[in-house]
Amino acid sequence: MRTLGQQRAGFALEQVYNGLAGKNQKFLDEFKSLTAGVPSMILMNGFGQTLAFMVAKSEEKYLMVFDMMKAWLVRQPWVASANNRREFLINITQMEQNDYLKTQKEALSFLEWVKRYAAMEAKGGGE
Repeated sequence: MRTLGQQRAGFALEQVYNGLAGKNQKFLDEFKSLTAGVPSMILMNGFGQTLAFMVAKSEEKYLMVFDMMKAWLVRQPWVASANNRREFLINITQMEQNDYLKTQKEALSFLEWVKRYAAMEAKGGGE
């Protein structure tokens, strides 16, 4: 049986590897920079506000990070499944405070792995 940390790391690796496959170096560098900044955005602006901002940007790299987080978070037993970004945002806004904070903490833990793997891919370390 794998720990939650191992599951998180493995899922992040799969998401980053599949999401960045075939992307050019400029995109890889921008994605790396974005993933390094999203945890700070969450802590400074709030979890829900950061999610809404990423969807509003409508740029591939922002939506990719959002979708990676969504894909991981809906696997958690306290997070309701969602068919699309809007439904996920609605579910987040309707959570009890404890579940919201637990979801934010889990998103931050997941993003640490995404950030590491994005940096690896940007440097060509995934080859």
